[in-house]
Amino acid sequence: GVYGVEAMSRKLFVKRARELSLAESALVAGLIRAPSALSPWSNIEGALQRSERVLAKMRQEGFISAEDERSALHAHLRITSSPGLADTRSGYVKDYLRQLFRDQMGGDHPPDWQVRTTFLPAVQAAAEQSVAAGLRRLGIPGLEAALVALDPSTGDLLAVVGGHDFNAAPFNRAVRSRRQPGSAFKPFVYAAALERGMSPVSVLDNLQSIAAGAYQEWAPRNAEGYAPESQTLREALLESNNQAAVALQQRIGAGAVLKVADEVGLHGLPNVPSLALGTGLVTPLELTAAYAVFPNGGWAVKPRAIVRILDDGGSTAYENPVDRRRVLSEPVAFQALTMLRDVVDMGTAASARSLGLRIPAGGKTGTTDEFKDAWFVGFSTSVVAGVWVGFDQPAAIGRDAYGARVALPIWAEFMRRTARALPAGEFQPPPGMREVELCRVSYLRPVETCPVYVEYFKEGDDIPSRLCPIHRGSFRQEARRAVDDLLASLGRKLRHIFKW
Repeated sequence: GVYGVEAMSRKLFVKRARELSLAESALVAGLIRAPSALSPWSNIEGALQRSERVLAKMRQEGFISAEDERSALHAHLRITSSPGLADTRSGYVKDYLRQLFRDQMGGDHPPDWQVRTTFLPAVQAAAEQSVAAGLRRLGIPGLEAALVALDPSTGDLLAVVGGHDFNAAPFNRAVRSRRQPGSAFKPFVYAAALERGMSPVSVLDNLQSIAAGAYQEWAPRNAEGYAPESQTLREALLESNNQAAVALQQRIGAGAVLKVADEVGLHGLPNVPSLALGTGLVTPLELTAAYAVFPNGGWAVKPRAIVRILDDGGSTAYENPVDRRRVLSEPVAFQALTMLRDVVDMGTAASARSLGLRIPAGGKTGTTDEFKDAWFVGFSTSVVAGVWVGFDQPAAIGRDAYGARVALPIWAEFMRRTARALPAGEFQPPPGMREVELCRVSYLRPVETCPVYVEYFKEGDDIPSRLCPIHRGSFRQEARRAVDDLLASLGRKLRHIFKW
């Protein structure tokens, strides 16, 4: 048992009582009456409800303001990993933390030292339950899965599941297994293009004739076998068009893609045409952390599991501050984020909505050749989570084992289970971006009958001026369209005459 406010503060947060935040203090105060029944390691919902009552009472008595109460209610609590969880439930986390402690301190963890970790017991439990339920649903003997969840603003690991059973197979796939991410890598190709002046509605042409290069007999194919002649970047990512990803990489250069990948923590990837399709090797931890750059406004974060280590005298033996670096401009990160929201709302991951996802979210599916690996990495404002499913010895998972069918349901269940512990908000555009209504079908200026959406343009982007040629508008709009077409035709003829 844990007795006293000071002891409870040390055990829960590896802090002295005077160092606790308001949210942490309310949680500790709420446990005084029933520390066992309301233990956050076994009853996080009860502990949080009691904490809310403590905060409400403090406001009513005038100790804190209503704004203080709201801030505390939305604060993310970093509770140390539970010492009471069975190894089958926390084995991967415990083993990972032991290794990190050895790497940092040069030996095993002394029993009277305190280690403050970033893991949240409720989130870890939800991750383990989601992986177990997903593998049961698939019902394929020997199939494994891994899940990583982290805070996009800090890189703090909230949950790590390295497989279905630590006792049966202690190999931590989340941290150590290197696999091809498939199309889950594509967002970094598109981010590199946006960083180099393209916009979400820039058009890629001649996609049906795209090839890897004259020196190599290889050409990308789409899962459906269909390839449009041209597509905007937004539509191509939404549909996960392989030809478009390769064409885009050829246009901006593989070096530009590798630079972004390296800066977000995906190191040592091959400089080959198929890089755009995710043929390099990454771990689930690396790929999940890399996605933090999108909801984090262009900042890449280094994952961390240990925040602080206190020795037996209560002194700090090790401090691990947040490590983040600017990789993308904020407008570029937001443009990429909106494209990844489309993937969830109407693209290859749209089934997430039917699986119970209700919050604003973005992400990308991934499937490798012969269905050997299935991925989904997605995010809200408060969490980035990645799921990998496959066999330890690469083999086909099954027919049509796409990321959307195999990995996405695990991710969606995890997000549903953690909705209370990790409340999500709306993504906000950075200052200075221009909002323009466009037709959802043609990605041009809308007429009266167009389905409309809002596109965000950064400084220097080419903004469409032509009216949509697909839907019919008013007489005035039709007249403007005719003039636009006439001027465009005249311009083509003049360029031909003068060989511009």
